[in-house]
Amino acid sequence: MNDDWMGMYPQGQSVHAPAISLGAYTSRTFGWMFAGLLTTFLVAISGYMTGWIALVTFIPGWHYVLLFAELGTVLYMTARIQKIGVGTARALFFVYAALNGIVFSLYFLLFDLASMVLVFGATALFFGIMAAMGRFMNLDFSKFLPFMTAGLIFLAGFWLLSMFINLSQFEMIACTIGIFLFLGYTAYDTHKIKEYYAYYSHDDVMLSKASIFSALALYLDFINLFVYLLRILGRKKN
Repeated sequence: MNDDWMGMYPQGQSVHAPAISLGAYTSRTFGWMFAGLLTTFLVAISGYMTGWIALVTFIPGWHYVLLFAELGTVLYMTARIQKIGVGTARALFFVYAALNGIVFSLYFLLFDLASMVLVFGATALFFGIMAAMGRFMNLDFSKFLPFMTAGLIFLAGFWLLSMFINLSQFEMIACTIGIFLFLGYTAYDTHKIKEYYAYYSHDDVMLSKASIFSALALYLDFINLFVYLLRILGRKKN
């Protein structure tokens, strides 16, 4: 999700000015991201408060079902970016956020609510700082992409291996790497908003879809940052 999923950039100059300014476009993108986070929270809290999340755990292989559903949604969006409509892209984004909300219902069962609120506040603070860096600093964040990609591969391999081997003694190291990794991705993905705005300013439809996919990338950055901070700072229920 953090690669250039929109494909090859359009060549040549824009044939008309974009319908909205960069500032408004950036605000809209973050608005979609916050809407996705709100959807996840509402689904998660409803699952926890009503207890229906317990019914999900009775489904055989439920965690695999959720995993493949989430991966399938993101992969479908990425593969069909040139063909799906803006409305479909938005709908799939909210479907993914809702599926993630089912997973997050379990965190309410595992962690103390006060510590989750504290971690959420810390996540919002760190995310905001890195997003501001990506938005206003004229750095070439792409030069860090190979290192961040290597970090993603390491984390994916670590968590996959931990399903078969007890690696709990190394979990703190992996979570620390995850925190710094998604702090970096937050700045990178925020900076990409400006680039997609410039590249797709000639096509209002593609610009709208780019906004949704940028929102999804930022949503994933926030969610992963929250999870890794929670694993380190969160207090589990007795």
